[in-house]
Amino acid sequence: MTEEAQRVIDAMDAVEAMADPQSRAKAISEVLADQAGRSVRWRELRRQVVLDMRGQEPPVPYRKIAALLGVSLATVQDIERGYSGSGKNRPKKSVDE
Repeated sequence: MTEEAQRVIDAMDAVEAMADPQSRAKAISEVLADQAGRSVRWRELRRQVVLDMRGQEPPVPYRKIAALLGVSLATVQDIERGYSGSGKNRPKKSVDE
């Protein structure tokens, strides 16, 4: 895990460990409100990295991108296509498929 990611996780752990329940709930609300917009931006930043690597000549293979980003091969392909999360934004398959 990167040092930066570990610091973020440690900070979230510190919020969970706050002794005062009301202060903890307020801090959680603040983080969740910020995260709603940030997750959209972060997904796009990550997608741009994948698109840049795939746009190189020769394109970086999906497996190498997956290893570099620490995600599965299928996740890299989903990122490239602009899919995220539970699949709610994936195109629906028709009955004939």
